[in-house]
Amino acid sequence: MDAIAQYAPILLPIVIIQLILLIVSIIDLVRIEKTNGPKWLWAIIILFVNIIGPILYFVIGRRNN
Repeated sequence: MDAIAQYAPILLPIVIIQLILLIVSIIDLVRIEKTNGPKWLWAIIILFVNIIGPILYFVIGRRNN
């Protein structure tokens, strides 16, 4: 338990950033009408590819009109 407490100041901000990215990207995916690729695939990428998945969605997945 000491090892986790030792690294908590480093891990906590990363976990918070991950959760914020996950929530914002899922909300955006639900609201947006069209994406580059199927929405179900982007949902899987966002949920299962930790920090990189939401970033990939915002960079590649969103379709600019």
